[in-house]
Amino acid sequence: MRKALIYSGLLVTVACSGTLAFGAKRIVAEDAAYRAPAAPRCVPSQLNRSAVLPGTSIAVNPLPSSHDASPRTQITLLGAPLGALSTIGASGSSSGSHPGRLRGYSQEDGASFVPSRPFHPGETVTVRGRVRGSNGRTTRFVYRFVVAHQDTLIYRPLAKPAKDYNEEQHFHSAPSLQPPVLAVTARAPSTAPGSIFTAPYSGPGPSGPEIFNDSGELVWFDPLPGETAAANLQVQQYNGHPVLTWWQGYIPPQGFGQGEEMIYSSSYRQIGRVHAGNGYKADLHDFHITPQGTALLSVFDPIYCNLSAVGGPSGGAVTDSVIQEIDLQTGLVRREWHSLDHVGLSESYSSPEGVTTSWPYDFFHINSIDQLPSGTTLISARNTWALYELNTTTGQVGLRVGGRRSNVKAVNGAATAFQHDATVQANGTITVFDNGAVPKVHPQSRAIVVSVDAHARTDTLLARYEHSRGLSSGSQGSMQTLAGGNVFVGWGSEPYFSEFNPGGQLLYDAHWHGSYQSYRAYRSPWTGTPAAPPAIAAGAASSRAPVSVYASWNGATEVTGWRVLAGSSPSALAPVAGAAKSGFETTIATPGPESYVAVQALDASGAVLGTSRTIKP
Repeated sequence: MRKALIYSGLLVTVACSGTLAFGAKRIVAEDAAYRAPAAPRCVPSQLNRSAVLPGTSIAVNPLPSSHDASPRTQITLLGAPLGALSTIGASGSSSGSHPGRLRGYSQEDGASFVPSRPFHPGETVTVRGRVRGSNGRTTRFVYRFVVAHQDTLIYRPLAKPAKDYNEEQHFHSAPSLQPPVLAVTARAPSTAPGSIFTAPYSGPGPSGPEIFNDSGELVWFDPLPGETAAANLQVQQYNGHPVLTWWQGYIPPQGFGQGEEMIYSSSYRQIGRVHAGNGYKADLHDFHITPQGTALLSVFDPIYCNLSAVGGPSGGAVTDSVIQEIDLQTGLVRREWHSLDHVGLSESYSSPEGVTTSWPYDFFHINSIDQLPSGTTLISARNTWALYELNTTTGQVGLRVGGRRSNVKAVNGAATAFQHDATVQANGTITVFDNGAVPKVHPQSRAIVVSVDAHARTDTLLARYEHSRGLSSGSQGSMQTLAGGNVFVGWGSEPYFSEFNPGGQLLYDAHWHGSYQSYRAYRSPWTGTPAAPPAIAAGAASSRAPVSVYASWNGATEVTGWRVLAGSSPSALAPVAGAAKSGFETTIATPGPESYVAVQALDASGAVLGTSRTIKP
């Protein structure tokens, strides 16, 4: 069981020390005292079937003959318009006929049959219908799948480290923010433009999406309540406009996410929330908004599974890695892909020995999705050490890069282990954050560029970027290619953020102090104009002393200066002092005692961008 815990993924470095590791051993001991009955099978008799039904143009989900469907699944029918689908019905072997509604996708290329009630775990569902082809001919179809027994994990919040006041930033005007302290140790003038986007968690302060600039100054932080965590903050395009997106929710000790995807405008107002379909909760590992008005996200689904064929318990459980494509307008599931349907359990470098229903066999652990215009999708699986090229329409795995069944030979040190964030670049090369731990496979973690030649059957290392401190990241991490050729690396469980030029020279380096982590990190241009007004605080040593005014504006990127307004009443304010913006919070002294004060945020031309509330010092 120690292996199952170590290999679980996201929170490896936390899980290997302190209270969590001790708690995991106790959980295993409790589970060992109870011998579970044999679980059902969870893999089909034939792996890697096509999602396209024979004789038709439609790709379906759940996959024919699969054993991992959610009880609350829709029946996805993609590849024919709503008007070409008819007499769609679904019947469970124990639950009987399921009435439902056929709902079309906003892209007008398919529909989902949404049953009015869930299916029963373990039953076989038969789907029947008709589809009219482009030639006007109607074809009948019928196929079957089996509903999984889902494994509900016990809620066990991760213990936070002891409160350390010096590990957090504190502001008079915004006392609730408390982002982690950041140290910048290298900063060259040739870095790419843009701010740095992170999402700190696991520290003594609140988790939340955070933006900071090259000097290490906070730009924006949104502290989340309680034990809610955030991950994967990035800039994307939505309806033609730049937006912020991130995941937020609960991170179980098993190392994945159960939550939702957030979409915020440049004024930091929520304009969307994306939920996984089919009864699932969105995982933290990846989220992409596509130009077609869809979203790609990951899901981790623990289900009961007989693992005796791979040396595990017959009464065990496995965590299935799932990809969904969601129609953002309707919320319907357009595509769904399951690792259990396409990749063998024996391909994992994780061990099934000692697996329990509290710690399912995380054989795959998807952590990136890159759907390409060419009709293929590249995904990365941490625990098989492999990248997979899928046919986007059929879902079938074509090319395997790395792992136990690689179709290509690693050349010049290209082999990866426990890798993250595989992305296809415009020139066809692939960038990867190669963790190489835990346990340690490489001397240190690295960001790499590889070239895969499917015809020559080679996977060649072209470039690598390593940290001078020899960082070994047991989990998480990202690699981003910037305009101009620079590379930005987030080191995951090691709280460092680095930028390199194409030749590997370190241009920028920063890190958080203490226990914080960030799953990924990005550099992107961003202009923020908060809907909320600037924040203010003020105080004086005595009623006759000058007033110290503290001004900040969480998320504002165009502020270059501040003006203090003061007067004997809120309705009689006039300018009394000013100062250039200095860090996230600027301190300005008034020439004398003041009864009431407010601040105005100014841009480079001196125009007023926003005015705070008026307060009495």
